Amino acid sequence: MLVSTRGRYALRIILELSTHDKNEYVPLIELSEKQEISLKYAEAIVAILTKAKLLEGKRGKSGGYRLVKKTSEYTVGEILELTEDSLAPVSCLNDTPNKCPKAKNCKTLWMWENMNTVIHTYLFGITIDDLNNPEKKGDWNI
Repeated sequence: MLVSTRGRYALRIILELSTHDKNEYVPLIELSEKQEISLKYAEAIVAILTKAKLLEGKRGKSGGYRLVKKTSEYTVGEILELTEDSLAPVSCLNDTPNKCPKAKNCKTLWMWENMNTVIHTYLFGITIDDLNNPEKKGDWNI
């Protein structure tokens, strides 16, 4: 699994919004400039996050974007799942049930499935609140 620029930028946008008052709408241009993301790319990312109801947008002079939940309710896994084609380590795990013609006799499938479980458990176990509190970074054991 390789996290794309879009996934990394989505996390950065959410993290930036998490530093603002929960009722404050932050203009897209401010998010773009502070995170050094092109305005066009930031627009595409907030559109994904807004459609998924992770952000709320408001138009007009006092408009912008804000978080809709507590930072402890946003997980890294949730955000990356929206922005990445897949979090799976191999493509055969993208379909349920597995459509790979070799799945029944694959000697490595169990390993990939276990790795997939570890990735999901790890990423869905880290919240935006955790990322904002780096002293917690050693609390995760795999």
